[in-house]
Amino acid sequence: MSKVASKLNNKLNKKVAAGSRAKSKQIKIKVKAENSKKKSPKKVKAKAHFAAKSIDDKELIVIDETQGLIFENDKTMLGYFSEQIKAMEERYTKNYAPSRDFAEAEIDAKEEYLEATLDDPDEIWVDAETFPEIPLYALIKTIDDPFEPFIYVAVVYLNTEDKYPSFVFIHFATKDTQLAEAFRLKEIIYHRKLEAIQFAAIDGDSLLEGDHLAIGLLESMMKLRGEKDVPAGQFQDFAEQREETINSPDEIWRKVDSEGHTLVTFIRDISEFKSDHFYIVVTEEDPNTEVHSLLFSFPTNDSTLADRYRQGENLEAEEVSQESSH
Repeated sequence: MSKVASKLNNKLNKKVAAGSRAKSKQIKIKVKAENSKKKSPKKVKAKAHFAAKSIDDKELIVIDETQGLIFENDKTMLGYFSEQIKAMEERYTKNYAPSRDFAEAEIDAKEEYLEATLDDPDEIWVDAETFPEIPLYALIKTIDDPFEPFIYVAVVYLNTEDKYPSFVFIHFATKDTQLAEAFRLKEIIYHRKLEAIQFAAIDGDSLLEGDHLAIGLLESMMKLRGEKDVPAGQFQDFAEQREETINSPDEIWRKVDSEGHTLVTFIRDISEFKSDHFYIVVTEEDPNTEVHSLLFSFPTNDSTLADRYRQGENLEAEEVSQESSH
């Protein structure tokens, strides 16, 4: 099933040097704090490094010399990291669903993709809170297999000086997006696509946080746009229309997508601002609180594209309130 530290780190040691008016509905929109706009985080290069090293004529296992993480053998190393390994194994077991994921043998067969994930991840997430002295980094890579695309996940310890993964707590292949989501830890520090989507990111939306749902939906929308639609380079010229669309929408539509996300879309005819144009805001509704997180927004002059967002249940908001997220 999932691969834990013992197997992988044994391999490393051997090599030496190692985010219409139908019904009345009150909708709350959660907006990221205005000062949350960050510069695109620099990529942490996660190249594999091998742990074994000779010190004083004795081969020791060096995980992080500056932090004093030097071990005489596998037993003491695995004992030191046992709490973190157990936590990752429990998270995996809790979220692994055999009915929608690979079988154990299939996971084993895909272990070759670990090295590519360590070398060149698409996403890097960090949890520095659960174990304050041992931050956990989740490296995630989408594998574009022609037969069946899947995701590879590796939770690692990054050497503090050189930022390379010197210890792996758990790693596995999965085709279950819910399992992968469980390993997107507390904070995203790198996403390959962040710079590419800056043209559409506005203060307060989830694109700036590297939210994979927002990025995926934006990419899908861009594939549907016609050549004569509003150019990507002009999206920011319409940014002020987002608040108007949320506060005074002409239409609100709610639907649940194939992965169970409840998407609520606000549509406003902005012909007064720009002839024959619409502005569309896509949010995700929390099923428990009914508070909406802003995913992304965009302008379009294509009524056919706008029609694609008129799906599901047609709602009408008496009042739309905005809540800051900190």
